[in-house]
Amino acid sequence: MELCVVDHPLVAHKLTMLRDRETSSPTFRRLTEELVTLLAYEATRSVRVQEHRVETPVAPTIGTALTDPRPLVVPILRAGLGMLEGMTRLMPTAEVGFVGMARNEETLQPVTYAERLPEDLSGRQCYVLDPMLATGGSLAGTIQFLVRRGADHITAICLLAAPEGIEHLREVLADLGVPCELVVAAVDERLNELGYIVPGLGDAGDRLYGLAH
Repeated sequence: MELCVVDHPLVAHKLTMLRDRETSSPTFRRLTEELVTLLAYEATRSVRVQEHRVETPVAPTIGTALTDPRPLVVPILRAGLGMLEGMTRLMPTAEVGFVGMARNEETLQPVTYAERLPEDLSGRQCYVLDPMLATGGSLAGTIQFLVRRGADHITAICLLAAPEGIEHLREVLADLGVPCELVVAAVDERLNELGYIVPGLGDAGDRLYGLAH
C-alpha cells in the first residue's frame, strides 16, 4: 500500500478549519467537500485514460477521456457520504456505489451490513471514501470486499489517518495482490483509549450531520 500525504497550503488551511470545535455543521460539510476535491485531484493521478478524438471549432485533435469501465466511487456509510459531492464534482462521470461496515462485537471483525455495488467489478478502479482512518477496520474490510468482487486497483481517500490505522491497513492488505493507495490530508499523532484520532477533529459523522451527543 502506497501512502500519499497531500502537502498543499489550501489542504492544510481547510483541515485546520475542520479541526476547530467551533466550526458549524453547515460549514464543516462545505469544507469537507472542498477538501475532498483537493485530495481527489492527487488521488486520481493514476486514473486510467485513453486517447479521444474531438472536433474543436477550429480543427480536429486528439484529447484524453476516461476509459471504460468507468471508475467507481464508494463512500463508506455514513460519514463517507459527506465526501461524495467533493469527489463527484471532480469526476462527474464516475459511477457511485455504497458500502456499510460494522464491527462484529464477538469476533471484532468488520462485517458488511449494506451494499449497493455491481456484482462484477473486474477491471474497475475503485475510490473509497472514509473521513477518518482510525483503527482501520472498516476501510480494510471494504477494500477486501471490493477485491472479492474483482476490483483490480483501489485508492482510499481519508481526511485524517492515525499511525495505528495505517499500520493495520498495511498488514491486512500486504497479501492482497491488488495495487492500493491511501491519500490523506494529514497523519496525526495517535489513537486515544476510546479509539479517537488525536488531535483529530472529533466524530466526523456527527459533525457532518449535526448529531453530536
